[in-house]
Amino acid sequence: MYLNNEKKTEIFSKFGKGAKDTGSAESQIALFSYRIAHLTEHVKANHKDFVTTRSLTQLVGKRRALLNYLKDRDIERYRAIVKALGLRK
Repeated sequence: MYLNNEKKTEIFSKFGKGAKDTGSAESQIALFSYRIAHLTEHVKANHKDFVTTRSLTQLVGKRRALLNYLKDRDIERYRAIVKALGLRK
């Protein structure tokens, strides 16, 4: 599988406050971004896979909601995660 426990721990330790920090907005946004990148490649190769396309759209919406939450709460953390992940505003 493309997303195993080691990869999750790596993402959480890099973007969160530690390896066990799975709940912070930054770590969740980073995990969603990793999953979005993987699903985007899958949809490019399998353009008729509508279930995955729908899942991808839902993930993008969840990430956008977390980014909006973070922007409203703490603009500096928002700017840092957008810059670290290379997301468009």
